[in-house]
Amino acid sequence: MDEFRMLSTSGILGYGYAEESLKIGMSWQPHVIGCDGGSTDPGPHYLGSGTSFCSRLSVKRDLRLMLMAAVEAGIPCIIGTSGGAGGEPHLQDTAALVREIAREEGLHFNMALIHSEQPADALVDWVAQGLTAPLVKMPPLDEATIRRATRIVGMMGPEPIAKALDEGAQVILTGRSSDPAQWAAPAIRAGMAPAPSWYAGKMLECGAEPSVPKEPDCIFLRVRDDHVICEPPNPIRRSTPLAVSNFALHENASPIHHTEPGGLLDTSACRFTAVSDRAVKIDGMTWTPAEQYTVKLEGVELAGYRAITICGTRDPVLIGQIDSYLDTHRAKVAAKAESFGVPPGAYRMIVHAYGKNGVMGPWEPKQDSAAHELGFVVEVVADTQEIADAVLAMARTSLLHADFPGRLCKEGNMAFPFSPSDIAMGAMYRFSVFHTVAVQDPCAMFPIEHEKV
Repeated sequence: MDEFRMLSTSGILGYGYAEESLKIGMSWQPHVIGCDGGSTDPGPHYLGSGTSFCSRLSVKRDLRLMLMAAVEAGIPCIIGTSGGAGGEPHLQDTAALVREIAREEGLHFNMALIHSEQPADALVDWVAQGLTAPLVKMPPLDEATIRRATRIVGMMGPEPIAKALDEGAQVILTGRSSDPAQWAAPAIRAGMAPAPSWYAGKMLECGAEPSVPKEPDCIFLRVRDDHVICEPPNPIRRSTPLAVSNFALHENASPIHHTEPGGLLDTSACRFTAVSDRAVKIDGMTWTPAEQYTVKLEGVELAGYRAITICGTRDPVLIGQIDSYLDTHRAKVAAKAESFGVPPGAYRMIVHAYGKNGVMGPWEPKQDSAAHELGFVVEVVADTQEIADAVLAMARTSLLHADFPGRLCKEGNMAFPFSPSDIAMGAMYRFSVFHTVAVQDPCAMFPIEHEKV
């Protein structure tokens, strides 16, 4: 092919996009339409709980329009990292939504589900064989960590997606996948070079982000032999050399080296050339295959149960001594908790003071600002929800009523915007597995299930 065309509807399925953008993009005759469905950006909760961070209503709206467009055009529709985190519950919930839309709209197509959740026994075997390696200063993976994990997924590359296309799937829902892999797969399969195919994936994974003004919307990429052209369908947006080159820095430890399953995308020699007032040509990227194919593993484990309360003050006397007040508050809560059998090691309490280092914490470089009001999020994490709720209740009472030098207010120190003031957040998860595993077959970890919808 001289050119392979791909339409991404948004940065995340459920973030929304302009329906007119979809219509214009489809008029440019894409060979594939799709959307990334997830990310680790919202944290570990969604992988652990098996829930989505986008609402079912918004996901259904986005997906309905995409499926109808794909079926009418006779092109594949690919959703990466289904359901937000790509675990088995996320994949199954997305599949159920696709079936529901198909029934309501009278659509017929072949669908493939590509599973990415990994069985613990297999992971233990890989550790024993010395196939795993840690990332981001994590300790080496061991059996205890694997057994504690609530859920562990593998991040697939393009090979399972290309295999599903080879086997006749028109709609493909993946478990956890590398964000650009869902786009590199059909482009490379169509005969395009790996370097521009992977680069196109980097642009497509976040929808209209490589354009201005930024907002969730569609983006269109043309992949050619040695370059790509990036253009938003929506006439109110423009891709410019600055917008595209700026987005190329997105979510990477290195601004020029992008490690992906199976190789390295090098953008150090890229050139960004405006071909119109709305489109940019990018060339100069290179792709180097890896000597050993590795798959990233992501896993979470239960870290406790959380409760929070939110409040604020504009008392200048209290604000002027807030650090010493919070130190006293922590000590009082610890003493009260211990009096009914909760030792300090059974919970953690954090007071986030917004208006005074609430965002940056101890890293805040601006220490001399004087706020006229402060907002507080008091967070307690404990081994059980009952303990978290109990300690938080004491923390809220102490923060509200405790005396301090120069106090003029003889009632509550804090204003609470909500009733009930105490919010039980439920299970809290933390990332416990950020590792790689060396594999011989990039498809072996990712079984494909086909069905007629």
